[in-house]
Amino acid sequence: MQKPQFSLAAQTDNHLITIAEAFEGVSAVAAVEPLGSGNINDTYKVLSSRGTTVLQRLNPRVFTRPDLVMHNIQVLGEHVEAKLANTPQPWHMPRVVPTCDRRGALHTTDSGDVWRMITFVPESHSVDVVVDAQQARELGIGLGVFHQLINDLSPSRLADTLEGFHITPSYLPAYRKALVNTTVEPCEASEYCLAFIRDREGDCDVLERAKERGELPLRPIHGDPKINNVMLDRHSGKAIALIDLDTVKPGLVHYDIGDCLRSCCNRLGEETRDHQNVEFDLELADAILAGYLSVAGSFLSAAERRYIPDAARLISFELGLRFFSDYLQGNTYFQVNDPQHNLRRAMVQFQLTASIEAQLPKLRHLLDRHAKAVSI
Repeated sequence: MQKPQFSLAAQTDNHLITIAEAFEGVSAVAAVEPLGSGNINDTYKVLSSRGTTVLQRLNPRVFTRPDLVMHNIQVLGEHVEAKLANTPQPWHMPRVVPTCDRRGALHTTDSGDVWRMITFVPESHSVDVVVDAQQARELGIGLGVFHQLINDLSPSRLADTLEGFHITPSYLPAYRKALVNTTVEPCEASEYCLAFIRDREGDCDVLERAKERGELPLRPIHGDPKINNVMLDRHSGKAIALIDLDTVKPGLVHYDIGDCLRSCCNRLGEETRDHQNVEFDLELADAILAGYLSVAGSFLSAAERRYIPDAARLISFELGLRFFSDYLQGNTYFQVNDPQHNLRRAMVQFQLTASIEAQLPKLRHLLDRHAKAVSI
C-alpha cells in the first residue's frame, strides 16, 4: 500500500511511525505530529490512510494499571454511544482504536512503554484561555452534556484507576513527606506556599465530610475537565466533545465542576508568569454556571448544587498543593520546562484560590440564582 501524501510540514519520526503502525497497519502511516500541551501523557496526532487519530504514551508513574484505564474508556464509550443512538445530538465520543493484531487496546514496546490510540474529534479545537462569556457558557454546556450522558451509568462499572485522586486531604501526607525529604532551597515563593497551605489544610476535607454525611453521592466523573479538554466546533463554536478520558472514575461531580470553573475563570491561564494579577472572573463563572446548570442542573440535588462554590475554591487549592509538592519532590509527576515551573504553577493556583475566597459570597449568589432558574 502506498503511503498517503500530506503536508511537508508534518514531522515524521520513524520510531513513532512504527508504534502508530501497530494500530494503523504497516505502511499506512504518513506522519506523526506532537499534539496538545498535556502535563501527564505524551500525545501525538497520527495522519494515515484511514484519516486522523490520536496516539498517546501513558505515563506509568501515574497510570499503573493502563488496562483498567482502557476498560473505563470502553465502558463509558459504549454507554454514551447507546444513549446518542436513541437521542441523537452533535456530540462526539472518542473511541478506542484496537491494535492490528486484535489483542487489545494497548501496545507495549520492547522498552516497556505503553501506547494507545483513540479517534480524533474532527473539525474541532480547544482553547487555553476563555475569549468571552459566550464561550465560557459553551464550555459549561459541554461539561453539562457530558455529565447528562453518563449520569445513569452506575459508578460500580468503573474502576478507580487513581485511588485518592481529587480527594484533597489525601494529598497532605505526600506533601508532608516531601517537606521532610526535599533538597530544594527555600525562597520567598516557597515560603509563601508553605504559609498558604498551613492556613488552609484544616478545611480541605469539606467535600469529603459532606460525602460521609450522605449529602453528596458518588457519580461517574471525567476527573480532568479543564478548559483545553473541552473540544469546540471550529465553525459554530459549540462544545462537541470532552477528551482525555484517562481519569474517568467514580467520584464527586464537584471535582469536575470545580476544575472547570478553576481553569476557565482565570483569564491569564495556569501557565502565566504574572501570578500576582491572577483573578477569578465572576463574569465567566456566571456564564459557565448558566451553561452547565441549564443541562445538568435537573439531576443534581440541592445539596450538590450548594457545594459547587466550595468545589471551585478547593480544586484550585488542591492543584496548587499538588504542583508545590511535585516541585519539592524534584518534578517527578507533572511535565516541566524548568526546575521552577511547578513552583510558578503553584503560585498561580494559590492566587486563584485567594481570589475565589474573597468572592465566595458573590459566587454563592450566582449559583443560587441559576439553581432557582433550573427549579422553576
